[in-house]
Amino acid sequence: MSRARVLLFGASGFIGGHVRAALESEPRIGEVVCPGRADYDLLHGEPDGLAALLRATDPDAVVNCVGALTGPATHLVTANTLVAAKLLDAVGTATPRARLVRLGSAGEYGEVPDGVSVTEEDPTRPVGGYGVSHLAGTRLFQLAGESGQADAASLRIFNPIGPGMSEENLLGRAAARIRAALADGDAEVTLGPLSAYRDFVDVRDAAALVVAVLLTPELRYRVFNVGSGRAVTAREAVELLATTAGYRGRIREVGAGPQRSATVGWIRADVSRAARELGWTPARDLATSIRDIVDAEEKR
Repeated sequence: MSRARVLLFGASGFIGGHVRAALESEPRIGEVVCPGRADYDLLHGEPDGLAALLRATDPDAVVNCVGALTGPATHLVTANTLVAAKLLDAVGTATPRARLVRLGSAGEYGEVPDGVSVTEEDPTRPVGGYGVSHLAGTRLFQLAGESGQADAASLRIFNPIGPGMSEENLLGRAAARIRAALADGDAEVTLGPLSAYRDFVDVRDAAALVVAVLLTPELRYRVFNVGSGRAVTAREAVELLATTAGYRGRIREVGAGPQRSATVGWIRADVSRAARELGWTPARDLATSIRDIVDAEEKR
């Protein structure tokens, strides 16, 4: 795909903002169109409005970074499942040649045996509404791609981290609380349980994979893992964050983890498919990502 025009939904969000930056810095990508809610509300807008936007834009590719992490089941299904179905229907009607990419989640896998790197072909057993809603969206894209209904792909992003992350994410929340503790002289920061092993992937590496998917002429597969291929405890990541920020107080763990992943004690991505098919490998290690998170927090 040469000098492609890309329609990007969710460009104002954490991941979407980095995807936009990656697309705009890629010389093989031409125009990047980023509609806001005033242009079209992807969650609640009528399908005809989406089809009209697609016809007016005539994109070579459509990337969806809109979704929900939390909320009641109806909201999660609307944001993560129904949006996927709406995009498939509208693209099929208005711009059937466009490649369609959505962001899924490692939450689609659910519980994984300790020490195992999960592949795209492994069983999917999500443990909550978040993972179920994303799995349904991914499955719709997979079926559409395999049947030829649409040139669609879904990217299962593990635990995205990096500058600009929100407090909806563990490390974003930890960074904000550590920054506040440093400012106020607090000797303690309180977070939830930190014993689970997670695969933290830099959001800029995730954005690079979106670009790689768009620039690959033919896709043999319709689902790709987006991870670092490494697993560390959340505690280790938070402690590294505190050390990097210069915080020497206590990190106290209380309460329960988020419902979407509380029972998942271990997760690590096998990213060999993306390496083999797309020539993509993560470029940043955890220490680099955390250094950049701290630098971004210090500038707020």
